[in-house]
Amino acid sequence: MNHQRLSARIGVARPNFGTTERVLWFVVLLALVGDLLTTYVGLRAGMTESNPIARSALSQFGFAALLGLKAFSLAVGFACRPLVPREYVALIPAGLALPWTIAVFINLSLLV
Repeated sequence: MNHQRLSARIGVARPNFGTTERVLWFVVLLALVGDLLTTYVGLRAGMTESNPIARSALSQFGFAALLGLKAFSLAVGFACRPLVPREYVALIPAGLALPWTIAVFINLSLLV
């Protein structure tokens, strides 16, 4: 049985990603990795996290807390995706990618 028939049979719809949205999710992935890497390097260099929630999580749980926060952000984005009208669905990855990309550039500027 193919995936589409199985999905229809159990009532699970596979998301239909358009080209723009797919590119934006790729940018989200790049920004996420970039933010984690630059934050890690910055923390190792003696810098502090500026986000108070992330700073608190870091002090209590270590760097793994940032992975959890990022995973939670992605989960919220994916969970909200079906609730957004189709013409606005690309705003979800854009809303994740923009602040993480800005964070990468800020981190890089502080590291250089």
